[in-house]
Amino acid sequence: MAYGFFKGEKVLVTGGTGLIGGPLVERLVDQGAKVKIASLDNVSRAHPQAEFCRVNLTRFERCIEVCRGMDYVFHLAGVKGSPAMTAKRPATFFVPTILFNTNILEAARQCEVKHVLYTSSYGVYAPAEIFREDDVWKTFPSPHDKFAGWAKRMGELQAEAYAIEYDWHHVSIVRPANVYGADDNFDAQNAMVIPSLIRRAMDGENPFVVWGDGSAVRDFVHARDVARGMLLAVEKEVSQPINLGSGMGVSVRRLVEIIIGQLDRKPEVVWDTTKPSGDRIRVMDVSRAKSVGWVPSVSIEEGIRETMKWYRENRSVADERFNVFREQKPV
Repeated sequence: MAYGFFKGEKVLVTGGTGLIGGPLVERLVDQGAKVKIASLDNVSRAHPQAEFCRVNLTRFERCIEVCRGMDYVFHLAGVKGSPAMTAKRPATFFVPTILFNTNILEAARQCEVKHVLYTSSYGVYAPAEIFREDDVWKTFPSPHDKFAGWAKRMGELQAEAYAIEYDWHHVSIVRPANVYGADDNFDAQNAMVIPSLIRRAMDGENPFVVWGDGSAVRDFVHARDVARGMLLAVEKEVSQPINLGSGMGVSVRRLVEIIIGQLDRKPEVVWDTTKPSGDRIRVMDVSRAKSVGWVPSVSIEEGIRETMKWYRENRSVADERFNVFREQKPV
């Protein structure tokens, strides 16, 4: 990656206060970019050297406003939540995600930005042990990712439609694995696996009950590594979707071992095998990303230690981020 590639460029980051958006904005600011953040979070969560716009991206006219005059758009905004929450409230995932993606991509095209980064998901894949980019359209998303997976696929199709009809080839697509890191969503009802386990363990749950038998294997990638991959994809104008993952599977049992190993007081771990574990193995093939110069640098052990440290130091403000599942009204 060429340091300073974005120097002086006007860059919009939707979701720029989030888990990946935070480190992405920081890197852009460090390079000298003129960054604008579009988010529903409080301004206090935004980088102090970035322009902040509290904006509802389901409204197309607002998307035009924030895209106008931009050179680059990194579209990270989305709805994030646990599999349990997806099952209970699928419309809350599906509808805003479709609207965010459709509006921002169309606004970026109409405003003639130089290039767009579209954040897809590994939820677009069907159940498989290894996820390869070219396999997506041969199958359907996993039933566990049905609504979010299809919503993300529609954004990918939209980019393809622009290339066919308008000869507009200015969208790079990344599909991150399970992303984690400092400033994650630690909501007790809606957190993903790593922040959920961290919160419960550090809040002193004992016995420490974990769904399934711990054998489920997933691909986890740190937010800083994903941010680097996004910057590289735009800089090189990568034309094919690329996976951003570790390329290595980690079992839920191993996650629990790492987290519990960081505690002074070790709880009793109970595996509730009456509860589902999800798909058995889900690991990304990251050879395409490596071919353009990206490799993950943060190990799962280092990343979890860092995330636990952040939660310990920021526990009092960990729940202050915008959370659509608390039925806050968008602006």
